[in-house]
Amino acid sequence: MVNKKRLLIATVFGVLSGIVCWILASCEGPQPWYFAVSTIISRTLIGFAVGISILKIQWWLHGIIIGFLFSIPMALQGFYVPGREAFILVGTIVMGIIYGFFIELFTTVVFKAGAK
Repeated sequence: MVNKKRLLIATVFGVLSGIVCWILASCEGPQPWYFAVSTIISRTLIGFAVGISILKIQWWLHGIIIGFLFSIPMALQGFYVPGREAFILVGTIVMGIIYGFFIELFTTVVFKAGAK
């Protein structure tokens, strides 16, 4: 059974991570609206996955794994930017791992909404 408190907290922190990610990505100049939507949804999905996952592993490793796995599709968008493919691919995955870790940290440790 899904812990509703955990799902809500993780998803909210996923949305916040998406907004932060979009703001950081926009530092190089304005981005199209669909980039913002894609970025926010991608990071929200990490939070949602953290909230519904039933994996029985350490919280920090759980966040890292979910962040890694759910960042791969977004990272592949980097191939649309000639000359920066590797930077965007690796950067997106690394940041996804970091966001996954922090989403799990806030959900499990700070708000004490661990998986049951």
